[in-house]
Amino acid sequence: MLKRGDKKLINAWAFYDWANSVYSLVIATAVFPLFYSAMTEGKTVYFLWMKWDYPDTLYSYTLSFSFLIVAFMSPILSAIADYTGNKLKFMKFFCWLGGLAVMSLYFFKNLETVWVGIICTFFASIGFWSSVVFYNSYLPEVAPPEQQDAASAKGFIYGYIGSVILLLFSLGMILYPDFFGFYISISDIQLATGSESEIAEALKQAKEAASIHAMRISFVMVGLWWIGFAQITFKRLPNNVHHRKPEKDFIWKGFKELKKVWIELKDAPTLKNFLIAFFLLSVGVQTIILLATIFGSSELGLGTINLIVTVLLIQVVAIFGAAFFSRLSTKIGNLKAIKITILIWILVCFSAFMLEKKLVNVDLYFYGLGALLGLVLGAIQSLTRSTYSKLLPETANHATYFSFYDVTEKIAIVLGTFVFGFLIYLTDSMQYSVLCLTLFFVASLIVLSRLKKTKYVQ
Repeated sequence: MLKRGDKKLINAWAFYDWANSVYSLVIATAVFPLFYSAMTEGKTVYFLWMKWDYPDTLYSYTLSFSFLIVAFMSPILSAIADYTGNKLKFMKFFCWLGGLAVMSLYFFKNLETVWVGIICTFFASIGFWSSVVFYNSYLPEVAPPEQQDAASAKGFIYGYIGSVILLLFSLGMILYPDFFGFYISISDIQLATGSESEIAEALKQAKEAASIHAMRISFVMVGLWWIGFAQITFKRLPNNVHHRKPEKDFIWKGFKELKKVWIELKDAPTLKNFLIAFFLLSVGVQTIILLATIFGSSELGLGTINLIVTVLLIQVVAIFGAAFFSRLSTKIGNLKAIKITILIWILVCFSAFMLEKKLVNVDLYFYGLGALLGLVLGAIQSLTRSTYSKLLPETANHATYFSFYDVTEKIAIVLGTFVFGFLIYLTDSMQYSVLCLTLFFVASLIVLSRLKKTKYVQ
């Protein structure tokens, strides 16, 4: 078994980001939302004996419900995993659940099979976010405190690189389906009898059908990529490092483990206050991540190509941002580095508030905003994860502690998306919703400024 701090062990742990980040980019952000819109736009959907005139609402509710399930379930399962020492088995289970659910999206091919897309979306989200809880909890077990900033950043860097590679390949299939063999032929009779405009329309429809099929193939590729590359991580990660021998009533003992960690959290003011700061900044960060493309589309009137270019730009810049701030944190300390990223997030919000559809070259300004967002996206995610890990007490309950970290983030997503949507309802504009998010960043900055420094967190 590889020892803590071993380069091979850290690389294997970080490689899970390479494996699972394709879900975040291809499924949650770029390709599947476009596919879902193409299948349901302007149509009525029936699901669970209910009529949905706005299918996007059904999709949004599905994701929100999955977040709530993970928020409720992960502390309980994490406590059981800590008590039994089977953290790796839980991580594998949710990886397979998410990967197989993503691949099953292939069977969502028309309005009659929307139910397949909704159910698979639900289980894919649960599989992804639940596996991440156990993945994050391995950080203090694979790297000592002085290596955790670099290890955390390496994970996000691997994730951004891997997801961009697969997204580019998927976009190639979608934009040029005939090159990849996804061409649906038109009958000779149709070509012979149709007018020039009818033939052009038939060719257009054939290419669109081929692109839709290419999207469905990309879902299978995401699942195979996720499960396949995860095996590299699973081969190296240790299981039951504390050599626990659970008794038969492990579920009840798991609940007791959860209660124990909850009491420890209340008696650790620095860790508790950091979670509060993390909650506040996550309201802003996660809401912006989820709704950035919608802002560009609905508020600024940008096209699909503009939005995809922006998403790719964010991912590429985030690679360098995560690496830069990881090195910066070793020089000035984690807390100062996080504060700098928060100040840049505030700048992002103000800049977005100033953008208007009628602005000349608004697409170029949006690209610039995307680059600025990318600079701090990977940085703040990486630094908050490693800082939380450094603040943990000497414990064998890493999964349980990180489940509280994960729950904090999920509740922040629910609150952030609700506040964002409610302000749109009140103001009929997304700009004031974005501006409001600065309040959460400012509040987080205030809490972080009052945080006591520790040996490893300065």
